[in-house]
Amino acid sequence: MSDTQETNLNNNEENVQTTEPRKAIDPSLEGIQLFYEQNKKAVNYIGGGLLVAIVAFFFFKFYYLPEQENEAANELFWAENYFEVDSFNLALKGGIMVNSADGAKQMMGFEQVAENYGITKSGNLANYYAGVCYMRTGNFEQAIEFLRKYSGKDEIISSIALGAIGDCSMELNRVDDAVKYYTKAAQNSRNAFTAPIYLKKAGFAHEQKGNYANALEVYERIQKEFPRSEEGREIERDIAKVKALGNL
Repeated sequence: MSDTQETNLNNNEENVQTTEPRKAIDPSLEGIQLFYEQNKKAVNYIGGGLLVAIVAFFFFKFYYLPEQENEAANELFWAENYFEVDSFNLALKGGIMVNSADGAKQMMGFEQVAENYGITKSGNLANYYAGVCYMRTGNFEQAIEFLRKYSGKDEIISSIALGAIGDCSMELNRVDDAVKYYTKAAQNSRNAFTAPIYLKKAGFAHEQKGNYANALEVYERIQKEFPRSEEGREIERDIAKVKALGNL
């Protein structure tokens, strides 16, 4: 026998000796235990992946997201201060130096807060503020873009955001869009503050299109549903006007 053949034979013998025989599955196992034994590798692989996913979820929800929310709220604070005094460009773009608790820092505007912290509540609210800033500075297309991104659950703010899209649409002479968003704003919250305001605006938009019957329907709804609102107390005049204009 050659040296090469002898070496191969020895290696084969070592492989036979070192390879552990596969254990037979206990025939007495059943149910979950049997399933596990039959699919042990797959179960362990999936279980490890699931554990990683659970750890990542809890890290995101209880550590990362609260930290991001706190940062966003702090940034929003400065922009809101300028928004309240009608400094809309500063509130929107930021850029100036402010003195924070951590020292001097460059202020973020609503636009940057919305971009950097979009997953947070404050970042979402920054979309609303940015939209209003753009609207107040006459940039109606940009205003609509940001207002559409806002998805808050606050009934008043969400209604105002929808109504503001209607206002921008009117400025852009998109009257049909304005009617749609004014109606959405009124239906979004049936409170006596915003609902009659946007119903009145929807009625006026109908008038601009010459749809006097539709305007009458909206005005009569205000009269019936919100008679004590400011719009309700004055709506009789508008009802008489559209009846005359439309020969209704």
